[in-house]
Amino acid sequence: MADTAKPAELKKRTITEIRDSKKTGEKMVYTSVPDYTSAKWAEAAGVDVAVVGDSLAMVGHGHPSTVPATMDMMVMHAQAVRRGAPNTFVLGCMPYQSYNTVDRALQNATRFMQDAACDAVKPQGGKSQAHILRALVDAGIPTASHIGLTPHTIAMFGGFKIQGRTADAAMKILEDAFAIQDAGCFMLEFEAVPAPIARAISEQLDIPTIGIGAGAGTDGQILLSYDLLGVFTDFKPKFTKRYANLTEVAVAGLKAYVADVKQGTFPDDDHSYGVDQKEYEKFLGLIEKRRQH
Repeated sequence: MADTAKPAELKKRTITEIRDSKKTGEKMVYTSVPDYTSAKWAEAAGVDVAVVGDSLAMVGHGHPSTVPATMDMMVMHAQAVRRGAPNTFVLGCMPYQSYNTVDRALQNATRFMQDAACDAVKPQGGKSQAHILRALVDAGIPTASHIGLTPHTIAMFGGFKIQGRTADAAMKILEDAFAIQDAGCFMLEFEAVPAPIARAISEQLDIPTIGIGAGAGTDGQILLSYDLLGVFTDFKPKFTKRYANLTEVAVAGLKAYVADVKQGTFPDDDHSYGVDQKEYEKFLGLIEKRRQH
């Protein structure tokens, strides 16, 4: 007999569980989702954390970088993600220049928490942003941060370049990581850092780390859902593994639709609404009567 029992409702991960994953050894799975539908997919798949990343400026709005993302844009998308994934921990990424002062950081982080029902926020930066991170934590806002390649300062790096390739550069990332931990953040993200460097730094910390282009030595991983599912195809980062190719499927479906419409085979009776024959004949009579007048 088939099992007709309903699946158990997903229980949202807590800050404590995420922080304790460092000790338990559970690999946390994060994915960046920009909209309601991709958030539903993420929750159905059992993703631990749905991240509303400002990468949505690129994958959802066609901008060449994350810089054009605004708070209004981010809050709107975060609200959609929360509706799509009500039982998933949602992390809102603070966009460019939304946290350049303590007051502005507190105001904008509050918007994520209050207007979009996020569970935490994530600005970018380490030592230079420690006072901002501490202010957010002291205000009772669960806060993470992001180091290595930080897209908000991409102009300073001269493009998307791997960070921490020299001993001195790696030490700077280490100091940034400790500054984030000391500020009270519950987690940090490494982006585009050599795998051995990310592993060595992660081993020095008490808080969990997640990586994107940082190897397997972090405590969890994050990829953009639009990247790993093959939705966004303008380019493919080296660190992205394609688990599906939805663009190929979508274009094939649209081509079939175009062909059916051009050939007159869609819509057919199965995809149209009928009407009672007597009412139809009466309607035709009324048309004829109107025409004659």
